[in-house]
Amino acid sequence: MIVFPNCKINLGLHITSKRADGFHNLETVFYPLIWTDALEAVKSESDSLTLSGIPVPGNAGDNICFKAAELLRKDFPQISRLSIHLHKTIPAGAGLGGGSADGAFMLLLLNHKYNLQLSDRQLITYAGQLGSDCPFFIVNKPCFASGRGEVLHPVDLCLDNYSFLVIHPGIHVNTGWAFTQITPASAATPLTEIIRQPVEKWKKLLVNDFEVPVFKKYPEIGQLKETLYRSGALYASMTGSGSSLYGIFPKEMLPELGLDNDYIVKKIA
Repeated sequence: MIVFPNCKINLGLHITSKRADGFHNLETVFYPLIWTDALEAVKSESDSLTLSGIPVPGNAGDNICFKAAELLRKDFPQISRLSIHLHKTIPAGAGLGGGSADGAFMLLLLNHKYNLQLSDRQLITYAGQLGSDCPFFIVNKPCFASGRGEVLHPVDLCLDNYSFLVIHPGIHVNTGWAFTQITPASAATPLTEIIRQPVEKWKKLLVNDFEVPVFKKYPEIGQLKETLYRSGALYASMTGSGSSLYGIFPKEMLPELGLDNDYIVKKIA
């Protein structure tokens, strides 16, 4: 069986407080994009994982797809040993949630393959044990997210009349470092109010708190954001803690930016 885990972007991102457990509370709007990996799992005599596409850091045994299978197998021993193949096109550690999507889609795949009859709520609970972003990919619809990102409330937002250009500059931004650069504070205007405004107004309203410290340390990332605006983006932002950026453009009006091969560029019309 094969599934196609997609990525997400953050529309706004505010770090509101530090929690007693060492994590941070945040507020953001997750929006899914059709840029996908491919994930296949078939019954096998032993567990194995093969990879293709963009290199994935770390050992195969630490891959989130394995972790998702083991998590469900504890409660559902009928899940057999699996031969898993993951083809990566979404860069890892880029703020796009590619790894989180792979883990969540593995849960969905196994739920269907073995007819486990788990509800979305149950799958969300399992996904939360894999990572803070994973529950979103069970819902996979625009959501206002709070808590660590696992508290989700669907929002009425459709950007089908726009095109997206996503750039991964190949820079690794350490998420732990990025959080240390933020002074938590509540947003001046709720994100749920801002996203109801026309996209053309988001430039002055919709903010990712990580941009200031990340752009200071990596000015080339900030320069890419300005390139997106100069190329006609109605709104541009970094997603997550970076380093990927996206621009929202009028439908089917995506520019050629002339970037070299060190960058991964995805156009979503």
